[in-house]
Amino acid sequence: MNELDRSKATGDSDGDDEDNDAVALAEARAAYLPTDADLANFEIAPTSTLNDDDGDDENSWGGSLKGLFQQVTGQKVLAKQDLQQPIQEIHKLLTSKNVASDIAEQICQNIEQSLVGKKLNSMYRVKTAVRQALEKAINKLLLPSAKLDILRQVVSKRDSLFGSKRPYVIVVVGINGVGKSTSLAKLAYYLKSNGCSPLLAACDTFRSGAVEQLSVHAKCLELPIFHKGYSKDPSSVAKAAIEQATQDKNDVVLVDTAGRMQNNVPLMKALGKLANENQPDLIVFVGEALVGNDGVDQVRMFNQAVSSFSRNQKVNAILLTKFDTVSDKVGAALTMTHVTNAPILFVGTGQKYHHLQKLSTPSVVRLMSPLDRDLDHDQSKFCRDEKVGRWWSENEVVLVD
Repeated sequence: MNELDRSKATGDSDGDDEDNDAVALAEARAAYLPTDADLANFEIAPTSTLNDDDGDDENSWGGSLKGLFQQVTGQKVLAKQDLQQPIQEIHKLLTSKNVASDIAEQICQNIEQSLVGKKLNSMYRVKTAVRQALEKAINKLLLPSAKLDILRQVVSKRDSLFGSKRPYVIVVVGINGVGKSTSLAKLAYYLKSNGCSPLLAACDTFRSGAVEQLSVHAKCLELPIFHKGYSKDPSSVAKAAIEQATQDKNDVVLVDTAGRMQNNVPLMKALGKLANENQPDLIVFVGEALVGNDGVDQVRMFNQAVSSFSRNQKVNAILLTKFDTVSDKVGAALTMTHVTNAPILFVGTGQKYHHLQKLSTPSVVRLMSPLDRDLDHDQSKFCRDEKVGRWWSENEVVLVD
């Protein structure tokens, strides 16, 4: 969005400024808004189809396990010692996919417990059992608490007959340059497409051009934006935005915050102050899927920051950008959810607003391993709603006016 930052541009006339603004908006619309053709051809493919490994060759995970498990299959009941070498190989392969060692150990223990005492008389049954144990362990990590359905929560609060009419408040946090503002705009697009009425709050009062960039997203999405310029207290701006949304009957406020490195103490304290004083319903950490285990340190520090002033505030969800380029190195996502107890809300799979996907356990297993390449594999089912004009997962709530 740097090319769209017009905050420092000076023109010879008001007409020049208007021309520049029109050019910036046209560029942004072309870059981010899906066309009718995009939506007509877009199908939310299961994330398992993204950059999969090919086959069970001898260098693949499936190939490695096949050789190991062939030694213990047959009519014999599996004992712990039979599984020692295969489990060690699984541990090594998990860590090669950026799974933290302690998480890999936990997964391996679950697999071992599932297999000990079983009579697995074919490679098919071995691979099925290993896959099922993997899915069970990974599902526990990816969904550490109750399933998070952001749309259902927004609608439930809006339609509640009791309590205040305060809108649902989402604060988006993350380090510099990870696509935080664009991810916020994608969330706004998702919510608006499902009948919600978002307000964008420009609470990055630190970085020059941040307000203008978020304003471009707001214009593209045809959504209201609240801002007070720069050098203001972000917490006060957020509070005023929530009050404005309450008055205007917006049902959800998306708060953009300044990107900051996790070791920037003043900015992290300001983030904790914002969370404490505004008590958001959801805090979403945005990180790059490609960053690997460095992202674990980032999300841990942000979690500490938002809870520093209030124990009931924490990072509630994680949104990973650039997931379409991560290949099979998806292990950091498991570790992030483990250290924060926060599920993966969405993964970004492209630049345009509709490029968001929900991450499923089978897809993570499939990305990390071709163990189940030749097995019947439960895939997410998708359906098209003509009123919305795009494809949605059957387990999503789709609201249409």
